[in-house]
Amino acid sequence: MTSRPHPDSSSKTSIICAVITVSDTRTPDTDKSGQIIQQLLEFANHHISAYKIIPDEPEQITSYVNILVENSNLKTIIINGGTGIAPRDTTYDAIENLLEKTLPGFGEIFRYLSYQEIGSRAIASRAVAGVYKDKLIFSLPGSSNAVQLGMEKLILPELVHLVGQIEG
Repeated sequence: MTSRPHPDSSSKTSIICAVITVSDTRTPDTDKSGQIIQQLLEFANHHISAYKIIPDEPEQITSYVNILVENSNLKTIIINGGTGIAPRDTTYDAIENLLEKTLPGFGEIFRYLSYQEIGSRAIASRAVAGVYKDKLIFSLPGSSNAVQLGMEKLILPELVHLVGQIEG
């Protein structure tokens, strides 16, 4: 029998989050992955304080993240898109260089779960998570299936706990 970690003291805690979609082609109307993230956060009673679509340009990604982290109420930034290995996929590089602490298990488990769904193509994912200026940052691939998987299996179950760890 597998033991589960102790439950968080307040499962009703609401986290203030920002959502970023990194894409050269999506608009608010066509950003299904960004919409899924927002819907799942809201369904879990979290709040979205910012949502933006940014081109896959590392300087624009880091600049916007640096603006967001100045908001003391914001606790989490969830990014989707730009995590592959194509020449225009620069999100991982931009975010990985910012992180002060990484959560290697996030990317490892994400790829393991992805492998169960899509097979060996999961090795191309550079999903990453960590802490930057006391904010929790998750970076997911841009596909809707990947976003759904990451949100439901990893981010939402641990969001309150991880934010609590950062806040001490």
